[in-house]
Amino acid sequence: MRLGLAGTGRIGAAHAETLAAFAEVESVVVADVDPARAKATAAKLGVEAADGIDALFGAGLDGLVIAAATDAHPSLILRAVDAGLPVFCEKPVAADIPGTLAVIDRIAGSDVPVQIGFQRRFDAGYQAARAAVENGELGWLHSVRATTLDPAPPPAEYVAHSGGLFRDCGVHDFDIVRWVTGREVEEVFAVGRNKGEQFFAEAGDVDTAAVAMTLDDGTLATVSLTRYNGAGYDVRFEALGSKGNAVVGLDGRAPLRSVEPGFAPLPGPAYPGFMERFRPAYAAELREFLAVAAGRAPSPAGAADALEAFYIAEACEVSRRENRPVRVAEVRR
Repeated sequence: MRLGLAGTGRIGAAHAETLAAFAEVESVVVADVDPARAKATAAKLGVEAADGIDALFGAGLDGLVIAAATDAHPSLILRAVDAGLPVFCEKPVAADIPGTLAVIDRIAGSDVPVQIGFQRRFDAGYQAARAAVENGELGWLHSVRATTLDPAPPPAEYVAHSGGLFRDCGVHDFDIVRWVTGREVEEVFAVGRNKGEQFFAEAGDVDTAAVAMTLDDGTLATVSLTRYNGAGYDVRFEALGSKGNAVVGLDGRAPLRSVEPGFAPLPGPAYPGFMERFRPAYAAELREFLAVAAGRAPSPAGAADALEAFYIAEACEVSRRENRPVRVAEVRR
C-alpha cells in the first residue's frame, strides 16, 4: 500500500513515522505547504517527499492521511474523495459547522471512506470502559466525568485560530462521552474563565472551563478543561453506574497527588502531552485506517461523528456567552 500524508508538523511527522513502520505500507509520500519542511521530514524518516500538494495527488496513492492546518481540511478531503482516495483526516473536518456541513453534503452518496481522527476511541482504557457499559457490568449510568487538562497553553497565534477551548480541546471529550455511553447529549450548561495569559481573552476564548451535560437517557455528565494544569497532562474519564464504575487514565503516570497520610505517590513521571499519552492509540487508529482503505472495514469515525461533537461544542460556546442552559437542538442546522 502506498500512502500519502499532507502536513508534516508535529502530528504529521509522527503519523508518517508510524505509517512507515507498518509492514503493509510499501511507501509513504509526504507533502507540506512548506516543501523544505516536507523534505526534511522525509529525509529524517527515510520516506518520499512530493514537491507540493499537487504532486502528492499525482503520486499514485492508495490513501491519504491529512494532518495539515484546519483551514486546509475541507479542500483536501473533497479532493481525495473526488480522486477516489480513502482519506484519514485529523479533527476537525472544517473550522466551523457550516464548513463541516458543506463537506458532508459533498461526500454524501460517495462510497469513498472518510475517517476522522478521534484517537481516544482507540485507547485501550476507553475501549474497556465502553465494553463495561455495553455489557451491563456497570448497571445503569448515573454520572460520567471527563477531563482534558493541558499542562501549559499553546502559543497565542494558535489560540487565535483554534476555534476556542470547546471546539479545539473539549471536542475530544464530547466525542468520547457519546462513544463510551452510546447516548447523545441533549443539553449543556458551560462556564469559562481566564486567569492566565491575556491572549485568550483577546481571542474571545477562555483558558479554563466546566460543562454540565444531560444525556438523552437522563445520565449527568461533566467535562473539565484547562490550559494550565501545572502537574502535567491529565486526561481521564469516569463512568459511574448502579453496579460499579470504570475509570480511564488512572495509571502510574497520571499527574495526581494524594495528600492522605500514608498514601504512596504514583511512580510517574506525568505525561508531558497528548502525543506521549496517546501514542499507542494514534498507531491503532492508523492501523485501522489501513483496513478501511483496503475495504476490509467501515470507517470507525466519520464526518457525521465530527459534526455531532462540533454541535456540542457550539452549544457550550453559546451557553458560556449567554450564561444559560442550551439544548444541542438549538444549534443544529
